[in-house]
Amino acid sequence: MGKITAAITGIQGYVPEEVLTNEDLAKFVDTSDEWITTRTGIKERRILRDGAASDIAAAAVDGLLKKKNIDPLEIDLVILATVTPDYPFPSTANVVCDKLGMKNAWGYDLIAACSGFIYGLATGAQFIETGRYKKVIVIGVDKMSAILDYQDRTTCVIFGDGGGAALLEPNEEGYGVKDFLLHSDGAGRHYLLQPGGGSLNPASVETVEKRMHYVKQEGKTVFKFAVTNMAEVSARIMEKNNLKSEDIDWLVPHQANLRIIDATAERMGLPKEKVMINIQKYGNTTAGTLPLCLWDYESQLKKGDTLILSAFGGGFTWGAVYLTWAYNS
Repeated sequence: MGKITAAITGIQGYVPEEVLTNEDLAKFVDTSDEWITTRTGIKERRILRDGAASDIAAAAVDGLLKKKNIDPLEIDLVILATVTPDYPFPSTANVVCDKLGMKNAWGYDLIAACSGFIYGLATGAQFIETGRYKKVIVIGVDKMSAILDYQDRTTCVIFGDGGGAALLEPNEEGYGVKDFLLHSDGAGRHYLLQPGGGSLNPASVETVEKRMHYVKQEGKTVFKFAVTNMAEVSARIMEKNNLKSEDIDWLVPHQANLRIIDATAERMGLPKEKVMINIQKYGNTTAGTLPLCLWDYESQLKKGDTLILSAFGGGFTWGAVYLTWAYNS
């Protein structure tokens, strides 16, 4: 019996049907398609008018289970990364398990903002590698429209709604999660956060009037940290594992800003054709960007492909995962 590794054996995404284009935003926000596109690379994003993060997650997981022909009762664990849970408690993971009849699974929510999916992937891999669990689902999902201030053009143009789910299973062929580097720095909380609604600033008339329940971002500071740290951690995981640019088949970067993606690829020495990009379609779906990329590019992935997943998020959080793809579509 070989060493057990945790491999992604299935991926499924979901985005709401409603499209909000840059032109649509320009009708009620002081912005333009040119302003948004040149600064972010985003052309449109999806919006969920009715429903919650659990509805997006449940749609993705339901599609994944059907695609893999798996009974919901076979799932052991659900790790759900989000900053827009249905409720402060219970966890959205538990809500998704209930909606889909995953009665034998336990689950929990993980908060790491845009790095949520790679945090979840690294965590879920540990449960597989111990041999304790056979089927772990890692979800990255956010309904960012629920916490956006559509009077603030610096934030509302960036984000969208969506998410995806990955199935982790044991692998003895050497495919799957090989390594990860994860970091956090709480000093970054001042530059990207949702200040209202927690125990520090509980909901009140004052917090609502001050618009504290919306995303707040100091863009220049966040951009600087994101460019530096996302690029650096991606290069470091390559160096740690003696990987050269020609060894990498795909960079799967968090879709926050096209300039950050380009800087990361350049630091890794990768051409654009090796970089997964769908920011123009979905915007920044926070924890949802990486699984949505894998879903969009699934048909192009081949068994044995070497992938680096990289992200940077509020908190600050950042990290990279090195894995090899375990199946042909």
